[in-house]
Order: sequence, then C-alpha cells, then structure tokens
Amino acid sequence: MCASPAFADWKKHESPRFELYSAGTDREARDMLIELEKFDYVLRLFMGQDVTEVPHRKLPIYLVTDSGLGTIWPDVEDRIAGFYTSSDEDIFAVATRGDNNHTLKHEYAHHFMLADFAYPYPGWFIEGFAEYYGATEFKTSETRIGIPDANRAAALNYLSWMSMSELLSNRPMAKARNADSYYPLAWLLTHWFLGDATRRQQMVTYLHDIGSGTDSVTAFQNATGLTPTDLRRTLRRYMGGRVPYSILRTEFPEFQIQITALPDSADDLLLLGQRLKSGTTEENRQSTLEEIRRKAARYPEDTLALLVLAHAELHNGRDPAKAVDILERLLLMEPDHVEALQYMARAKMDLADKAFEADEYSVAVGHRNDAQSALRTAYAADDANYATMLLMALNRTGEPSYPTENDLEILAIAYTLAPQLGQIRLTYAAALLHHDRNAEAIAVIEPLVNNPHGENPAAKALLLRAKGLTEADIAAEEEALRRKAEEEAEEGDPQTPPPATD
Repeated sequence: MCASPAFADWKKHESPRFELYSAGTDREARDMLIELEKFDYVLRLFMGQDVTEVPHRKLPIYLVTDSGLGTIWPDVEDRIAGFYTSSDEDIFAVATRGDNNHTLKHEYAHHFMLADFAYPYPGWFIEGFAEYYGATEFKTSETRIGIPDANRAAALNYLSWMSMSELLSNRPMAKARNADSYYPLAWLLTHWFLGDATRRQQMVTYLHDIGSGTDSVTAFQNATGLTPTDLRRTLRRYMGGRVPYSILRTEFPEFQIQITALPDSADDLLLLGQRLKSGTTEENRQSTLEEIRRKAARYPEDTLALLVLAHAELHNGRDPAKAVDILERLLLMEPDHVEALQYMARAKMDLADKAFEADEYSVAVGHRNDAQSALRTAYAADDANYATMLLMALNRTGEPSYPTENDLEILAIAYTLAPQLGQIRLTYAAALLHHDRNAEAIAVIEPLVNNPHGENPAAKALLLRAKGLTEADIAAEEEALRRKAEEEAEEGDPQTPPPATD
C-alpha cells in the first residue's frame, strides 16, 4: 500500500497569461487572476493589440503575507506592497494580500510594454503609461481607466516643475533641476495626451516619429505644434481644470483557471527559492544557505527541496561541484526537469571557468560540453524557455567563433521570449554589433537606456557604439538641454490648484 503524497498549503493557479502561487483561499487567487486577465485585455484593447493573444511565457506571481514578502526580500522597505524583478533565472512579481493590486498592475504595465512594443519610448512615457493604466478599476458593470492620482496632483501643486525639454528628452537626466517632479509630470503629460481623441492621435504620430529616429523634443513639437514653453502653460491649465478618465463597458471573456497542489516542501522552501533568484546582500548570503540546508534536509527525496538546495549551494555556497552532486540525484528522479537542467548547465559553466583559470583546458572543454548537453535536454523538454536559450549563448561566449549566425538566432529567440530581461538585450545587442547590424542593436538596447528606473552604464556604452557617438557627444547634448531648461526657468513657475476629476 502506497502512502498518499503530502501537499503544502501552497497551490499554483494558472490562467491563460499568469501563474499565481498562493497559500490563501482559491477564491482570493481566482479573483486576482481574473482582475489581471481583464487588465491585460484592457491594455491590448487600448493599444490596438489582439485581445486573444497569449504571451510566450506566463508571468509568475507570488501572493504573500507581509512576512512572506520579507522571506523573499529580507531587506524590503516599509510600505512596499510588492515588486517585480527580472533576472537570467526568472522573471516574476510579488504581491501582498489585502493590497488593491495597484502596484502589481503598474509593474505589469511595464512588463507588457517591453513585451509588445518595439519603439524606444522616451522615459517619461514608460513611467506615465504604467501610472495611467495601473490605476484601472474594475466595477460590476464598468471599467474605469486613467483615474487621476490625488497624490500626484498634490505633488505638482507644491513642487517646482522641471523643464519640459528635460522631461521630454529620450531618457531622464539624474542631474536635472527639480528632478523630483519627473514622475508626477510624466503622469500628467500622459493624462493630457490620452484625455482627448485628437491628442491621442497626436501621441501616435509623436511616438512613430521617435521610432523613426527623431529626438523626443522635436517629435513632440512636430506632432502637437507646441514648444516646451507652450506645453508648460498647457499642462498648468489642464491641471487646473477637470482631469478626465475613461469608462469602458464591455463583456470580458471567461478565463479558465487550473489549480495544482504543490508538494509539502513548498511551505518551507518555495519563497526561499525566489529569494535566491531575486538576490540578497552579502550579509544574508550565508544565513540563507544555512536556512535552506536545514529545511531541505526534511525532504531528502523531494525535487523542489533538492532544486532549491542545489541553487543555494551553487550561488550562496559558491560550490558548483556540490550543486552538481545534488542535481544528479534530482535528475535521476526527473530526467526532464528543465530548471534542474539549467542549474546543472550553470554549475558546469562555473566549473569550466575554474578549469580555464587553472590552465586545465581539456577539463574546461569537457565541462562546457556537459553544459551544452544539459541545455539540449532542457530544450527538448521545453523549446520556449528563455533561460535555456540565453545559457546556450553564454556557454559559447569564450569560443573564438562566437557569435556565429546560429548564436544570433538563439539570442533572437531568447529576446522574443523575454524582452523584459536586460541581460538578454545587452548580450543580443553586443552580438548584433559584432556583425555590424547597428540599427537592429539600437532597437534592442535603446529601451533599456531610456528606462527611468536608473541608469545602465553597460547599455549606454553599447548604444553609443551602435550610434557612433562618444561621451563628449552626449555631454554636449545634455549641456544643450541644460541651456534650454534655464531659458524655460526664466518664464517663471506659477502655482496652480490641484485638479478636479471627471
């Protein structure tokens, strides 16, 4: 007589576009998934996309308590309701119970934009888009889109505004005067564009012009007929009036949801596994490893426990040989376990690097071949996994022939599967540049450079190479922007009451 398997409180709930991991009630998980599916539907509808299309990869989301959030991110700041992260190991979001999902919808809007649009959008629009659509509310008979944010409006009432030239520039300037008004102004400008049918069409023209290579300030003037000074006055008047939002009445399709119980080990190790993927401080590295060793020992024959333990030994313990031993046990139980095969490849690549450093060339080549073999097996099990494709390319980066046309094809597939991942964009753009495909490299890397969430020096360096520019050229552009900002500052910055809503 066989014992029944033990199951954790955790379950995986799958809809067409999302995977939600939760230890709460099925109703709670279902309600969140349906709201997110509706949100994706609205984004596709408003951006002219096929509403029935599903992504290459479902976005994993972990619905947690505050303590669960702390398990994944030990150094999380107070008042953080969740977060989104992308790495070469996973792209996932975390949301806390009881939140209104605004943070999750905001982050998903970023995720959606990077997946579905090819233009190198200016930084202000990247953030404004997420702010505008992230406020979407779903009522029984209607959907409210673009509801004004009272906090953003209040901030614009007391902050001194940055110059419109700097706001409109393709990427945010960290040293811009009054930079703390950047996000509220990005929100307001997006509202202004989307609050009127004529301006919506102007926005389409503006974005197409940017896509053809025109700088953002010039493209704005071409599309709207407004100078930066005109825009400043226009936004002041718009803010003092009634800021509209849209009401959508539609019948959403029925979204099918499947539920799978997770093994008993998930209670102890599921969230710790995500901590390993999202990174931790050096101070937490050893304590995390010790905690995982202790908890994994309770489940010696469990694949999830073995996977998390091997990952911890590889990254936190920095012991690829020990990780290989654990993964070999796991793969005996489940030979086609894709994530285990990927970690096996990573461990073998680390061992190859060590062998190269020790001048053991034949040993290193053997480890590289083992890594490639593991990745071929992973690909056979799942041919639409971005991590497998990226690792295939990275495993060849030390070869004299890299990057071949086949390497480019592999990276192109990885990019198609996970355009949200900066490392894929960087690796693919560098390979394109090697083959003098500069225009394609610019299209791949520029969205990463324009991202308002922080400068990426590596991406910026690649973009300069692709465009044939130097740091001096960029410094000259920034100096010209500063001069424009000073000219606008001479116009004054009259204060305006916060807007009413309509």
